Amino acid sequence: MITIRPSRPDDAPVLFAVWLAAVRSTHDFLSEEDIGFYADLVRDQYLPAAALLVAVDGDDRPVGFLGMTGRKIDTLFVDPAWHGRGIGRALVARALVDGPDLTVDVNEQNSAARAFYRRLGFREVGRSALDDSGRPFPLLHLALDGSGRGDPTGA
Repeated sequence: MITIRPSRPDDAPVLFAVWLAAVRSTHDFLSEEDIGFYADLVRDQYLPAAALLVAVDGDDRPVGFLGMTGRKIDTLFVDPAWHGRGIGRALVARALVDGPDLTVDVNEQNSAARAFYRRLGFREVGRSALDDSGRPFPLLHLALDGSGRGDPTGA
């Protein structure tokens, strides 16, 4: 049974492990040097400061998380051992509780993430040649307009 709760400071080490495993599983376009660069930012800056929604198993162990700024999904990562079980969909559905319109940036090279968001009804509204750190990993800007098409709640 998966539940979703707010993050706690003591979640940070497990959330970092989830992030690292997910990145290694889905971001095959990144070198180990690239992963190291982002790992330092995620571990030392992002996770300690972010208010996240955390998907936990029956033992309250984090298996995925979602972070937002306003109506923009900043981060969504699920432990690869839990991929395909509806955790990402459940986290996005929880984000929709506060309103229908969501945006997200996804790495253009991450075909699995692009397909995931497309299934949920997100559509491409723009593109950037560089990521938020100024690195050459193009981002697709996606939006969910609240029309209900591809409803993440499964309704």
